[in-house]
Amino acid sequence: MERKRKTNAECFAAAREVLVGGVNSPVRAWKSVGGTPRFFLRGAGAMLEDVEGNVYTDYVCSWGPLILGHAHPEVVAAVVRAAADSPSFGAPSPLEIELALKVRARFPSMELIRFVNSGTEATMTALRVARGFTGRKLAVKFSGCYHGHADAFLVAAGSGALTLGCPDSPGIPEDVASCTIVLPYNDIDAVKRCFVEHAKDIAAVIVEPWAGNMGLVPPREGFLESLREITATSGSLLVFDEVITGFRVPEGGVQQRLSLVPDLTCLGKIIGGGLPVGAFGGRREIMEKLAPVGPVYQAGTLAGNPLAMAAGIATLSVLERPETYRVLEARASRFAAGLADAAKAAHFPLVVTRLGSVLGMFFASAVPATLDEVKRTRGDLYPAFFAAMVEAGHLFAPSAFEALFVSTAHDEAILDETLAAAERIFRELAKKM
Repeated sequence: MERKRKTNAECFAAAREVLVGGVNSPVRAWKSVGGTPRFFLRGAGAMLEDVEGNVYTDYVCSWGPLILGHAHPEVVAAVVRAAADSPSFGAPSPLEIELALKVRARFPSMELIRFVNSGTEATMTALRVARGFTGRKLAVKFSGCYHGHADAFLVAAGSGALTLGCPDSPGIPEDVASCTIVLPYNDIDAVKRCFVEHAKDIAAVIVEPWAGNMGLVPPREGFLESLREITATSGSLLVFDEVITGFRVPEGGVQQRLSLVPDLTCLGKIIGGGLPVGAFGGRREIMEKLAPVGPVYQAGTLAGNPLAMAAGIATLSVLERPETYRVLEARASRFAAGLADAAKAAHFPLVVTRLGSVLGMFFASAVPATLDEVKRTRGDLYPAFFAAMVEAGHLFAPSAFEALFVSTAHDEAILDETLAAAERIFRELAKKM
């Protein structure tokens, strides 16, 4: 297939002939928002260009990794240098050590680290290690939290699965699903009741400390702290999935901001600078259950590949500069406040949540705390909002249940242009309510 076609519709038609649904990840098909997915040729800074030459301000940022924007010069240069030496060794590289040290500097709870190829691999293997360490089989997760597409987690999952209306995926055996207990996010009483009944069998509790796959829902006060206390008392492990939140706040992650120490942490996205990567790590005694030191097996031919390591090192090096987070925090705060003000001026129901440079939008009058509350927001208005923003040249996530991301490339002029378009569209939507 040639690199460029005349229209997005032509690309989508051709893709459907060779790719399932025309995409390689379900939410990219735009089924929940309607319309034709855009096929992109290039990105630069905060902007993306599609095959038709249309340019969009990008607030998806590859679903989070591009905290420095598209094609940041230092990241590109690092990848080019690494590629010239070989894109893959299938063997150890000094780059793995350098990136691991940078990660551990921000996440000291990760005493030992294992790099993998995706966030799904990280969460899947973290759970396997937790079971191997504790000798228990049950895992607890929370409805609306998404931890990738491993069988153990596609039980009342959020994100893409929720958007498609099939949170329980076919193809997962009942005996596998029965090893996962699903509880309401932010409901600590439900956790306590669960542990009264199953404490001796629970290997781990895994949680997104801020639930970033149902619109960025913050934890209620004391929720995470109580999880830490309950798991520690019962001998279960607490696993923080910071794939989305990791490095999106100046402290590194939610655990540093709250001074909480989980037993295991899962990371991805930013630590690969836009290349496929994942990582998990934790206390030495737990991680040493992993092969080749211990009996819990995990392997990956491309794990720790030099391209991803080099991109991650370059990205985290820029984030180590004091001005980087200062700029990010100021711009994300301004954007969040601007969206709320624009909706208020238009008499449109909107609340905005923010954690560092991640934002959540809810078409509602109050911030939801659980998946059920998220479902009761006016998500039905989102497709019209999304389509109008795309038409105006601003790309938000093609799902009402995903977060927005601000990068260092989103300068004030770009944000002002987006906010002006949003206010106009909020006014149009308000008239139809």
